[in-house]
Amino acid sequence: MALTGECFCGAVKYRIDGKLFGARSCHCSRCRKAFSAQASSYAQVEPGTLSWVEGEDLLTSLVGKSGAGKRFCSKCGSTLCGIVDGEVHGITLGCLNEDPGIDIEMHIFVGSKAPWEVIPQGVVTYDTVPPEWH
Repeated sequence: MALTGECFCGAVKYRIDGKLFGARSCHCSRCRKAFSAQASSYAQVEPGTLSWVEGEDLLTSLVGKSGAGKRFCSKCGSTLCGIVDGEVHGITLGCLNEDPGIDIEMHIFVGSKAPWEVIPQGVVTYDTVPPEWH
């Protein structure tokens, strides 16, 4: 079953013909600013499984020195996906239209979470990232 997603204003739409994996919530200060929230909710996509259905020309990218960044709608500002070296790496779970059938596997960068945020007990957490990501 394909998943679909779109930005807040509906101008940018995508379709995923593949499974999501590696779902996580990032609590770093950059994600808090990018998502205007206490954390981001993100899952990876298999390469080549995401296609832009509408509004691809409205996407704007913000990429850091590492080559990783975000693509967002230039009309409403919704962050739709993460990119690495120009390729879609994953999507923001909040822009999906359907239940992706996955759970958040881990909470990362909880060592720099906002002082007002309370992390639920019993979830997998990392002060930065999992050791295997290094």
